[in-house]
Amino acid sequence: MAARIAEHRARRGDAWRDLHAPRDLCGALRASDGTLPRLVDCLTLWLTNLLLAEADWRAEVQALVQEIARQRAPVIFVTNEVGAGIVPENRLARSFRDAAGWTNQAVAESCDEVWLAVAGYPVKVKPNDHAF
Repeated sequence: MAARIAEHRARRGDAWRDLHAPRDLCGALRASDGTLPRLVDCLTLWLTNLLLAEADWRAEVQALVQEIARQRAPVIFVTNEVGAGIVPENRLARSFRDAAGWTNQAVAESCDEVWLAVAGYPVKVKPNDHAF
């Protein structure tokens, strides 16, 4: 993981500032809000940290949704789509998959735009021209 982080930092360059918030994402967003955009990388890792700490992840996600609405500067969230594969056979993996899907839906609903990267190509999901 340390090597991956170092590679990401090198690719981004010195203009980016890192802020580590393993569990207090809302606090980090509040503290960093201003004029510059922020990149949260990534929601599923944050969710993993909450689950491992046996925190009330649903309450944390709801708090995040409320915090997103208060932000003045843009926030870009990176997440993983874990629901596109087969349903895992073990209970913990299924629980994580369900929690990640719920988290992604709640955050996506609160965001102005949603993009999905497929094989390196961005696909705009929200807003779209499809009426339901």
